[in-house]
Amino acid sequence: MNLDAMKILQYDKVQADLERFAISYLGKQHIREMTPLTEMKVIRHRLDETSEASVLLRAGASIPIPSLDGIEPVQQLLGTGYVLTERDFMHVQQFLRSCRQLIRYMATKSEMAPTIASYASSMYELPSLLSEIERCIYNGRVVDGASKELAKVRKKITVSEERIKRKLDSLLNRHRSIMQESLISKRNGRYVLPIKKEHRKLIKGIVLDESASGQTVYIEPSDVASLQHELSFLHTEEALEETKVLSELTELAEKYSYELKLNTDTVGQYDFIIARGKYALSIGGRNVKLNDQGVISFKQAIHPLVGPGMVPVDFAIGESYNSLIITGPNTGGKTLTLRTVGLLTMMVQSGLLIPVQENSQCSIYEQISVDIGDGQSIEHALSTFSAHIKNVNHILQTADDKTLILLDEMASGTDPGEGIGLSIAVLEELHRRRATVIVTTHFTEIKNFARVTPGFENARMEFDTETLEPKYRLKIGEAGESYALVIAEKLGIPAAIISRSREISEAGVGHENTIFSKVPSSANDENNRDAHPDQASSVPLHVSKPDRLDEGNPVKTAHSIEQVEGNAHKPNPQAFALGDSVYVSSLNRTGIVCELQDSRGMVGVMIQKQKIKINHKRLKLHISGKDLYPDDYDLDIVFETKENRKKRKLMSRKHVEGLTIETKPDH
Repeated sequence: MNLDAMKILQYDKVQADLERFAISYLGKQHIREMTPLTEMKVIRHRLDETSEASVLLRAGASIPIPSLDGIEPVQQLLGTGYVLTERDFMHVQQFLRSCRQLIRYMATKSEMAPTIASYASSMYELPSLLSEIERCIYNGRVVDGASKELAKVRKKITVSEERIKRKLDSLLNRHRSIMQESLISKRNGRYVLPIKKEHRKLIKGIVLDESASGQTVYIEPSDVASLQHELSFLHTEEALEETKVLSELTELAEKYSYELKLNTDTVGQYDFIIARGKYALSIGGRNVKLNDQGVISFKQAIHPLVGPGMVPVDFAIGESYNSLIITGPNTGGKTLTLRTVGLLTMMVQSGLLIPVQENSQCSIYEQISVDIGDGQSIEHALSTFSAHIKNVNHILQTADDKTLILLDEMASGTDPGEGIGLSIAVLEELHRRRATVIVTTHFTEIKNFARVTPGFENARMEFDTETLEPKYRLKIGEAGESYALVIAEKLGIPAAIISRSREISEAGVGHENTIFSKVPSSANDENNRDAHPDQASSVPLHVSKPDRLDEGNPVKTAHSIEQVEGNAHKPNPQAFALGDSVYVSSLNRTGIVCELQDSRGMVGVMIQKQKIKINHKRLKLHISGKDLYPDDYDLDIVFETKENRKKRKLMSRKHVEGLTIETKPDH
């Protein structure tokens, strides 16, 4: 599975939430290593395990998962020659008791949870090992009855300690007057008397220590020293016997190392399964039907990291269409829908129940590829568009009918004309490969493409045009819009501008019936509204079909947007001539030279019916006038209004009282 896609869809956060429900190191390890699977039988089995666990938990059962505290080091030490300690065996003892409890518990749940209950039948109670540990060790200490030799030694130790105590009591009574305090102390594990320093010579023995003030010395009386030597010897013998007992227990445990390992692994699996069940209850997870035909049908789906505050999504794909184009306003839930579908699919393939309603189904994919967010890399200084292209290129290298592809904001980050064309071409190729594709976009052209192309379908995120708030509901079968004009109108933009915006949007920017024929050079210039259809102020900025000739326009050759951009940065080899099409870099527009360069280097350029003086250094030749117009073409048709041309023609023949020609001042 694609690791980048898992990260983008926040699969790791689901793992972190799931891990909180595990109690053992093995259960947590299984969760950290969890990844979406691709074999349907294995996934079905995992989902059924999780479902059974949730059934047990929902019934109020407290499943006795054994603790694995201290078991990991025991497993590692068995067979190495190391003798396990009393503490190690206490962990083994508790583990075996818990395993016995789990085995007996699961035996009673075979009807309610037959799959996971069966796992306990493969576990071992190991009664002989457990009983031997219980016989030999209690409360972290080897008991007297662990061996006959140990019992004998400890009896001798008891007798020796009693003799020492009696001897010390006698010395205490005899030397009480010269003692700093009437008690018996210990230094380095040996009994001593606290004698005042000035009386030290009155006691026969060895000084083992003295106080910080130097006023007290701690003397081991000679009468006690021999008894204490004997006691030390007995303690050494005791430790030897305890080691023998622990060695025998270790040897017995090693005989059952396989069974212990199997029990440990089974408990780890149980912990993993029960954690999945607990997580399912926490997010309202349900089981789903599976298929490998690219069919997804999520009813009332919720993103697990968003929770119940999210408006549920009804989502479907794969029956009559396998490519879905989602449109709608910004912050309307398009991207969240992508993330929800992608993450829930990964969760299903990981054996997790997902927050959907009953009878939902999910397809199994071998690959889930994602391009969500700008993906920008600061280190490599990639632009947003470059990052998108890099992701799309990677997707194209691997996409097939077993791939789920999620693409956010197609055609963004570059010129809309080229971006739309590239996006549609990519969508066509992905459809040809029968991949399951879910796309979000703002562009009408992509929506229109989906509307008329078999295998594609539109969907929209609903929006309340009265409150200007998204409803976050997905409606499949209808194309949406960004609602920019609705929002602008609600926020007070004049109605005339909104109306004009709709005209431009519907006709398309650069269309002959919008910008270049309808935008007047001033608010009260009615003449321009009656301009001759042959009149042109510049070459259209975007020509959707490069080989199309504009009807009624004396342009010899039509040029695509690629030609516009390609020529826009060519050097300026000579002075501009009237009729030349030039690119104005500062305005990102093309225009027609209407006045030759003056002494100050300024050139008159007509852009959208307005004449502007621009320094020649800011102009680049786009298309030579010789290539645009016939040799005998009257450029006044381009630069003059129809009415002014009529007036000029009339004035050339005779004088007309009161007849004037008005021209708009240059900017």
